[in-house]
Amino acid sequence: MMEEQQIRHLSWRHWIVAILVIAGLLMIIGRLYQLQILENERYLNEAFNNRFTSSTVNAPRGLITDATGYPLAISKDTWDVYIDRYQWSERVKANESASVIATLLELDHAEVYRNGTISTFGDYLIYRDLDYKTGLSIIDQNLWGVRLIPSTVRQYPEGILGKQIIGEIGTDKHGLWGVESDFDHILRGQPGLLTFENDALGRPIAFTSPSLAINPVSGSEIQLTIDRFIQSIAERELKIALERYKASGGSILIMDPKTGAILAMTSAHVSEINDPKDKNLSPKYIKNRTITDLYEPGSVLKTLTTATAIDLNLVDINTTYEDTGSVNVDGTIIRNWDFKSHGKVTVREYLQKSLNTGAVWLATEIGKDSFYSYFKNFGLGHITHLGLSGEASGLMRTPSEKDWYSVDLAANSYGQGLSATPLQVLTAVNSFANGGKLMRPYIVSKIITENEIREYQPVLVRQVIKEKTAETMGRLMRDVVHGTTYHGARLKEHTVAGKTGTTIVSSDSGYDFNTTIASFAGFVPYELPIVSILVKIDTPEGDLRLGGQVAAPVFAKVAKEIMTYKQIPSSYDLVATNEN
Repeated sequence: MMEEQQIRHLSWRHWIVAILVIAGLLMIIGRLYQLQILENERYLNEAFNNRFTSSTVNAPRGLITDATGYPLAISKDTWDVYIDRYQWSERVKANESASVIATLLELDHAEVYRNGTISTFGDYLIYRDLDYKTGLSIIDQNLWGVRLIPSTVRQYPEGILGKQIIGEIGTDKHGLWGVESDFDHILRGQPGLLTFENDALGRPIAFTSPSLAINPVSGSEIQLTIDRFIQSIAERELKIALERYKASGGSILIMDPKTGAILAMTSAHVSEINDPKDKNLSPKYIKNRTITDLYEPGSVLKTLTTATAIDLNLVDINTTYEDTGSVNVDGTIIRNWDFKSHGKVTVREYLQKSLNTGAVWLATEIGKDSFYSYFKNFGLGHITHLGLSGEASGLMRTPSEKDWYSVDLAANSYGQGLSATPLQVLTAVNSFANGGKLMRPYIVSKIITENEIREYQPVLVRQVIKEKTAETMGRLMRDVVHGTTYHGARLKEHTVAGKTGTTIVSSDSGYDFNTTIASFAGFVPYELPIVSILVKIDTPEGDLRLGGQVAAPVFAKVAKEIMTYKQIPSSYDLVATNEN
């Protein structure tokens, strides 16, 4: 009776304590439910992460191959060698490991030991890109505190061949320039993850083997349109030409005029050829001047002016004008390169003799609006969308701009007063070998992944001139070479169509009449164009400075080797075959 009375008379303080105890128990139960049921997976992951540390494993980069499938850039499996400084806090074992690893890697024992014991925290990289076989032998020795992480090293089987195009990668395994950089996202693949087991204090557990938590995925393969044999011809002949003519630099570009595929592309400066330092690291050497540097093309562009006039039915190859040796354009006197007058001259003869007055006459007949409309359609003043970074767009003033004058039209007609890249110039000239079609240049032909092969097809930009006009221009360019006595671009077995260019070098103060840029652009064989070639030689010294004297012979040497390599029948056989 007394107990029931005591219960009924519990004070409010007792009730508060009881309620608090019950609430506390409910909170503990609720928290346990949250940890063990609702968020179980989260805390298991956190426990796993505390137990393991990880290291990124670089994926092998994809191959870069030439047009024939020959590898130009490959990845080779290697190891990066690290010292676990925490484990090397045991000095006796550390000294033993340092002695062995230093001997195997041909490193200084004292330096290895000092760097590995200078601290008790973190890993220390002592060797990068150790060859795979040597790495396996080190792993088998199970050296105390020595850890090997899988890696890859980039190798270039052809050395520096095509280096301006292919590029290079950095220590972070990402591309620095060229195809390696522009297509880095395709080549580098997906990195993997290597895990190591730790103790309760987060220290690596000795004698435990690392495991791959995520396997690396190799990068995709890229096949270029570049032919390594043709590329080697271009690089060799450019070097010979620069030395022979004591030139400051130059470029050679070789394409398939029918498709726009680039078969070879090289440029150089004389300082690069004579530079004893490693060219792989030279900023000058890696610059691809065929797409980055602008120049005034000179008389090569007379072909564009002539094609425009013919396409508009303003002239034909036999139309004549009276050449007096000079022409006055708003007070500016423009003369022929030879400072001579030639009297009555046909369109064919003006192009063969490369007369500036003839180009000015045609530009006047065409008119400023049509002239610049055609030149833009030929691709001048715009990038070609090749797909490589650094491509310049060129410079060309038009009548819509305030600083344009009539003399600009006159100068532009023979390729001065405007600028373009070698790629833009040869792309335009290709239209004469391709029925008037302007093709977009391209340098990647295939991207090959584990699941598919993506092929890049030729892209037609536009029909820039009529097919009949292109045929006429082909004949005129053939006559430039084979209708001129002892032309430097002429081949014995094959008919060449092309045009020379000789440009006086411009500077901030005007034009330097003592320096020139000698060039030649054309295609071969004329009957069935297989390749188009542009040769540009900058500021040759000595008595030979004109395009026909300097660039045309280089064209002939390059073209002859390519015809032999591709086993192209002689032009005489091609003509006989076509006639039959």
